[in-house]
Amino acid sequence: MSHNSFGHLFRVTTWGESHGPAIGCIVDGTPPGTRLSRELIQRFLDERRPGQSRYTTQRQEPDEVHILSGTMPGESESELIATGTPIALEIRNVDQRSKDYSEIARRYRPGHADITYDMKYGVRDYRGGGRSSARETATRVAAGAIARQVVPGVRIQGALVQIGDVAIDRARFDWDETRRNPFFCPDPRTAEHWAELLDAVRKRGSSIGAVVEIEATGVPAGLGAPLYGKLDADIAANLMSINAVKGVEIGDGFASAALSGEENADEIRTGADGRPEFLSNHAGGILGGIATGQPIVARFAVKPTSSILTPRRSVDADGNEVDVMTKGRHDPCVGIRAVPIGEAMVACAIADHYLRHRGQTGRV
Repeated sequence: MSHNSFGHLFRVTTWGESHGPAIGCIVDGTPPGTRLSRELIQRFLDERRPGQSRYTTQRQEPDEVHILSGTMPGESESELIATGTPIALEIRNVDQRSKDYSEIARRYRPGHADITYDMKYGVRDYRGGGRSSARETATRVAAGAIARQVVPGVRIQGALVQIGDVAIDRARFDWDETRRNPFFCPDPRTAEHWAELLDAVRKRGSSIGAVVEIEATGVPAGLGAPLYGKLDADIAANLMSINAVKGVEIGDGFASAALSGEENADEIRTGADGRPEFLSNHAGGILGGIATGQPIVARFAVKPTSSILTPRRSVDADGNEVDVMTKGRHDPCVGIRAVPIGEAMVACAIADHYLRHRGQTGRV
């Protein structure tokens, strides 16, 4: 009943708090003999790492991963071989400033999980939010890096496609651009606009929301199972578990409600290789909870960070009405660093369903 784990055959359990000595995870179910790259795990962690631009929190964490169990040395210095036993990963916290949160030790930030954690447990870790902090998501990125190496031939990439009410121009969408700017933005012109927008938001001590898009290509057809093991349901659950996420859609998502049956149906023909070929992808690569072999497309909406300098009305633990403003180092748009987190959570869902499919059908 602790609810700190997700997945079935590829199962991840995370632990640790924002201002504790370390955070980490246990990854259980990696097939024995899987070749893992220590450098790849660190590379994805570096993409999520805070303090890399003025548009993210200035907390300085190296996020160096320490692999404690479940592997043995491979043929090169960076290669590891999974033994099939639980892989334990640890990331140490080195730049906590708990004193920044002393003024809200008994006050609830509006829009934050402060009040619900207190309602549920009768105690909360006010130092950076404890488990409710986005700091915990570094462990998911590490687990996602392992998941990517479990499923051969699958490529998972993410992009920020909207900040506030400013969306990208789809005609200029370029995946290569996402690693050339601090926003994971696939549209260079919109990235310039976002820089001006976030500078203004940051100067006001405020925050703003965003939309992240994840695409997975090379996913084998057949992953997922009806009715309660749907691939899209597990992807949605994984993405909804990310801090500050308030909405998820697969394929056209909510926009499909405005389409006709003719427009929404992904028509099928026989391809050059004799296999079925879809002429469009409104379904986002999943039908009936089962992968079609097309690119899987998911988007999620991230709310504005609730830790802001603008005073907001609230109450304290004694029921007194108070005004709350949050000092410290916070992301003006948490959606920026949510891109590698979303990639990781989709990777974990696909790896889990890949192993389930292999176990049920014997096919890969």
